[in-house]
Amino acid sequence: MTDSKGRVILLDDDKFLADMYSMKFVQSGYEVSACLSVQDAITAIQKGFDPDAVLFDLIMPGQDGFAFLESLRSGHLAERAVKIALTNQSDDSEREKALQLGADRYIVKASMIPSEVVSAVGEELAKKKGK
Repeated sequence: MTDSKGRVILLDDDKFLADMYSMKFVQSGYEVSACLSVQDAITAIQKGFDPDAVLFDLIMPGQDGFAFLESLRSGHLAERAVKIALTNQSDDSEREKALQLGADRYIVKASMIPSEVVSAVGEELAKKKGK
């Protein structure tokens, strides 16, 4: 294991955003696997990328973030990872659904700049380690 702060899977169908967030996490000392689809993210985990944190968009073509959470749960994948919805959906029912499916935190993209998202992930990882 390198002396990174942790391993992050970033799932967003918007390549620009995936690249931007990836860069911020890498600059902050994280190892990142950026995925543009649910299947890419599942495959990365199955092939051995064991994430400490999983950030995922909710609204994507094909399988969405809710389907992704279901797949993680049913496949017993990334069980110890912190799961954070990173979305433009500010709807309370969407937030509730994500939390019910196992998300640890729900972040509306417009409410935080990328460096704040990196800090939020650090906070969640610290909380998890403290348990």
